[in-house]
Amino acid sequence: MQELVGLREGSSGDPVTLQELWGPCPRIRRGVRGGLEWLKQKLFRLGEDWYFLMVLGVLMALVSYAMDLAVGSVVQGSGIPEVKTILSGVVLEDYLDIKNFGAKVVGMCCTLACGSTLFLGKVGPFVHLSVMMAAYLGRVRTTTVGEPENKSKQNEMLVAAAAVGVATVFGAPFSGVLFSIEVMSSHFSVWDYWRGFFAATCGAFMFRLLAVFNSKQETITSLYKTSFRVDVPFDLPEILFFVILGGLCGILSCAYLFCQRTFFGFIKNNRFSSKLLATSKPVYSALATLVLASITYPPSAGRFLASRLSMKQHLDSLFDNHAWGLMTRNSSPPWPEELDPQHLWWEWYHPRFTIFGTLAFFLVMKFWMLILATTIPIPAGYFMPIFIYGAAIGRLFGETLSFIFPEGIVAGGITNPIMPGGYALAGAAAFSGAVTHTISTALLAFELTGQIVHALPVLMAVLAANAIAQSCQPSFYDGTIIVKKLPYLPWILGRNISSHRVRVEHFMNRSITTLAKDTPLQEVVKVVTSTDMAEYPLVESTESQILVGIVRRAQLVQALQAEPLSWAPGHQQCLQDILAGGCPTEPVTLKLSPETSLHEAHNLFELLNLQSLFVTSRGRAVGCVSWVEMKKAISNLTNPPAPK
Repeated sequence: MQELVGLREGSSGDPVTLQELWGPCPRIRRGVRGGLEWLKQKLFRLGEDWYFLMVLGVLMALVSYAMDLAVGSVVQGSGIPEVKTILSGVVLEDYLDIKNFGAKVVGMCCTLACGSTLFLGKVGPFVHLSVMMAAYLGRVRTTTVGEPENKSKQNEMLVAAAAVGVATVFGAPFSGVLFSIEVMSSHFSVWDYWRGFFAATCGAFMFRLLAVFNSKQETITSLYKTSFRVDVPFDLPEILFFVILGGLCGILSCAYLFCQRTFFGFIKNNRFSSKLLATSKPVYSALATLVLASITYPPSAGRFLASRLSMKQHLDSLFDNHAWGLMTRNSSPPWPEELDPQHLWWEWYHPRFTIFGTLAFFLVMKFWMLILATTIPIPAGYFMPIFIYGAAIGRLFGETLSFIFPEGIVAGGITNPIMPGGYALAGAAAFSGAVTHTISTALLAFELTGQIVHALPVLMAVLAANAIAQSCQPSFYDGTIIVKKLPYLPWILGRNISSHRVRVEHFMNRSITTLAKDTPLQEVVKVVTSTDMAEYPLVESTESQILVGIVRRAQLVQALQAEPLSWAPGHQQCLQDILAGGCPTEPVTLKLSPETSLHEAHNLFELLNLQSLFVTSRGRAVGCVSWVEMKKAISNLTNPPAPK
């Protein structure tokens, strides 16, 4: 049955339903409906798809976090700081458990699906995934072969896995191995060198081969194709400009590292934000993603951030060898409604702000947006964003030089135009190298582009940036370790010469609990129940205090439970009886002397991945040194306490 319609009295408009005429508050309902229609027309004037894309970014961040929540905080963040801690000898429970593999993969896929909204990569999570898989394969190998677990072999697998993680992301085995060496460890065994290269080469080859099988490439080629001049890629006077660019990247990296560590620490320690992260992580993730999504919305501020480009397209456009500033002097390219793959650089141009304005705006906005994105508790890599940020710094620097020298720089009577793409390549390697305290980013830039014509200037820029960054700020990963308060032995800053004058006797822990062989069992039980030490130093006698070995707490407790106390007259049981009954002891193969310098002790702890060492004087146990004493001594060396 059709609904009855009619006309309002005195009106000549369209017919309306009788329900609307006779319903309650018809004018208010018509006003609300008209307001919603007006709002819909205004909001969807630029296309409703952009709003759904913004919602997609927020939803993917929530889904990524939901996967983390299902498993725990293990899969959050980059993973490199935790892997670095594990390789230093610390055991992080369940961090390499294979059950977290699926959650990390799904969460990372959701993060990457956010695209330019979050502007995050996948290097760190891939390193974590690779190390996780290596730990699992190592356990499978020991189970299959039937041999006992060997911690040394497990560490070799993990070191090689870290190189594989980087190599499979970029298809760059050389820089993958070198990057893992620089980031993961202070000392690297040559025995692990060929293992890392073998595994990284296999991973990179398969990664590049899959692109050919998938018909994306005709043959194995570089990941980011460039067309720099090969005959004269740069003039000799430009070397100075590349060094200046490296210094600029070093200064900006110090500012970035300081601000990122300070803001991250503020989020962790602030009462409101820490409570929000502890109880309502989805709310924090949604709010942070909403802020980033609203800014990168292409028809608004995202128009000046090249937000329609993917991360790969960002690098493809920034490595362009044409000078955009000179190309737009006499003509203004249009901003296409749809992304033009043949003219990606058009995304960086706006007639009112020019190339220089959009690049500068990109650098200012992405500076704090990247810092905010690093605090979102989702699986994400932070290397690729800073690599692109450095490329933007170099691009702006190169465009400025080409504007100042439009005809190029004269050298030897020959004038060659400046290529801003070469400066973008140097800026990417220099800034990312300064933030991570690595030199291998220079080699990574060459492997990514397949060209080595800028080898000398890029390397000089990276060295200049690292010289500034390493003398002022800890690396991004070390800063994360500091903020998260992970157990990690800090470096002696600048290898301070004063570390050779500080002796172990100045900072060792003198109040140690020893167990002598002639100690009565009643006293042994009191010591075991009143302390929570994992191992006890075993001395020959209470009087001599000569260190003869170590007895594990768990094994000692087991032996005490199996050996009931005897109250036979004339005979008092002592620890020697328990040891003779089969309680195992371990020899002390490495000890420190009170005269050992802090520098030597620090090298031993780093080289052998030690947690603690006993200190002996003429064979007598006089103290012990652990990470706690080492950290306090290094802190006093860096920041001496005020004299009393």
